Amino acid sequence: MPKQRREEIMSMLGAVNASNFDMVATHVFEYQKANNPLYRAYVDMLGDARKRPFLPISFFKTHDIRSGIWSEKSLFSSSGTTGQIPSQHRVRNLSWYEENARNGFTAAYSDPSTWCFLALLPNYLARGNSSLVAMTDYFIRCSQFAESGFFLHDFKELQAALRVCQHKKQQTILLGVSYALLDFAEQFPTNLSGITIMETGGMKGQRREMTRVELHEHLQQAFGVNAIHSEYGMTELFSQAYAQGGTIFTPCPTMRVVATEINDPFCPVRSGRTGVLNIIDLANIDTISFIQTEDVGKVFPDGRFEVLGRLDAAEMRGCNLMVE
Repeated sequence: MPKQRREEIMSMLGAVNASNFDMVATHVFEYQKANNPLYRAYVDMLGDARKRPFLPISFFKTHDIRSGIWSEKSLFSSSGTTGQIPSQHRVRNLSWYEENARNGFTAAYSDPSTWCFLALLPNYLARGNSSLVAMTDYFIRCSQFAESGFFLHDFKELQAALRVCQHKKQQTILLGVSYALLDFAEQFPTNLSGITIMETGGMKGQRREMTRVELHEHLQQAFGVNAIHSEYGMTELFSQAYAQGGTIFTPCPTMRVVATEINDPFCPVRSGRTGVLNIIDLANIDTISFIQTEDVGKVFPDGRFEVLGRLDAAEMRGCNLMVE
């Protein structure tokens, strides 16, 4: 029965949209409550008064999170910093992750096959279990353009590829982690008009932290472009969100974001008010689709959201009821 039920839900996920999202989310919740022992214990502890509660994201560091019985084919792991326990997201079917990432990108832009991808992800490439690298590698393989590829530290080679793309007027994305884009901008400032520059966040201790607005201003000035795009994703998610210039993200069709009070994870905040971001990721059918992140931000009436920063440890009271 669980296998048949999962197949039924998977068919729903292929056609999820704004009008049927809540209905599909209810089916996913009932499936995971019945087939995920950790989540079932969390729901039972809170009682029926908590509708579809969000599981603290920190459990990906301490527990084997699965809905159903299956063997993992891949493992996504966060980089973290020295001394930190990395998050581990077990993957039942990598092709499902790739398919959903493709659908999400297509909804925001167009099919990745129509784009040239130049990826500047040096710290992620050092690890073979990065979800960002897995997604980018898939997009590169989908791309019809021979110039698509990863660039580690060879900025001259990257600059040459960018010039080729500009000359050919190919639809191109320069996708990079924030600190690497800043390094490239400082060493090779050049006019990249016609190129979509997309940052994925993260200084990884390489540079001082800065706001997204400040980061974008630096990159816009160095590259002579009017806007910087952003990708929002994480190890624990199968779905992404994109900001096509500015700081406001649009989630892909299988993703919805809800904000709750910082000191009360069960109390929603009004649209446009600051709170903890909680994510419904329906594509996480095989792990957990209801995740309480450690990001602080705002959710707007149209479903878009803004990320303002991270929770401090002192702010996390009440957010991890089962950690102990």
